[in-house]
Amino acid sequence: MAEGFKARNLSVLAYANGFTLWHYITPDLAADVDTSGYFEDARDMLRIGDFIIANTNRDGTISGGMFVVASSGAAGVDVRDMTAVGTSNTD
Repeated sequence: MAEGFKARNLSVLAYANGFTLWHYITPDLAADVDTSGYFEDARDMLRIGDFIIANTNRDGTISGGMFVVASSGAAGVDVRDMTAVGTSNTD
């Protein structure tokens, strides 16, 4: 079961020209994080086009990747599906 969004796990890495690069870590699966409304409590901070570098499934087989904020505002927050990084480990 998904833990849900925790504001303490969302941190700003960089900000410039109206763009913010975030980092987020969670035990939730990437599929849960990219569900519309997951970041609802952060809608006043997240803007369309912001990137969120994420470590998901922290308590299992951790996954890393990037989400892009697709919408944010009164109608809610939605991020695009995670683009995975480092999916192969051949050693």
